[in-house]
Amino acid sequence: MKIKDRLKAINKHGINFILDDKGNIRKYKPWLGDLFAFVYDSIMQKSIFPKKFKGSFSRHFEILRKEYQPIQNNIVLEIATGSGLSSKLISTNNSYTGIDISVGLLKQAVQKFKDQHFTDAEFFVSTASELPFCDQFFDIVICDLSLNFLGDLDNFITEIKRVMKAGSIFYCSVPVPEKKDPKVIIHGNLYSETELKTHFEKFNFIFNPKPIENGALLYFNARLL
Repeated sequence: MKIKDRLKAINKHGINFILDDKGNIRKYKPWLGDLFAFVYDSIMQKSIFPKKFKGSFSRHFEILRKEYQPIQNNIVLEIATGSGLSSKLISTNNSYTGIDISVGLLKQAVQKFKDQHFTDAEFFVSTASELPFCDQFFDIVICDLSLNFLGDLDNFITEIKRVMKAGSIFYCSVPVPEKKDPKVIIHGNLYSETELKTHFEKFNFIFNPKPIENGALLYFNARLL
């Protein structure tokens, strides 16, 4: 079973909603708002990447495609799925689970994964700080451009470690303060590469930064021992 025994969920139009103790759907407030979900991809490509990250969206796409190429026949969890970009980056032979707090973005992700002919893809409305999944379930965890929005870093690492199998890998891309333009404000909690290394190693991960340049972004993976 993928979700914890004590939890219940209902599925609406391909999206799983976790219920609280009273049987009501747990609700969250997206940072962008579901009304703007339809322009999310455009905002990322035309504003966030060139103006905030001072980087290339198309290069980012190709970097992730190369980084994710080894992910084959695995059980994959993506934190902050967004509009479903990863549907074009990971192999369809994987079993995919995506979470996000935005129902609007998840609706887009559901369609994109269908368009890419994934046969095993599920989507949940959930926060990263309280994942609804069983312990030691996933082979791979992905988090693209969202780590700075996910609250306390130690709490986040504790939670992904709980659902990861021993030897599994966490893939991440995230803006870091030492690479960003000092004149630009990037929202969320920005951690330096050194800080990220310290936090992940504290939780028994091997931290592996990639020598890749694309504006303010750091690309890394971390293997759970």
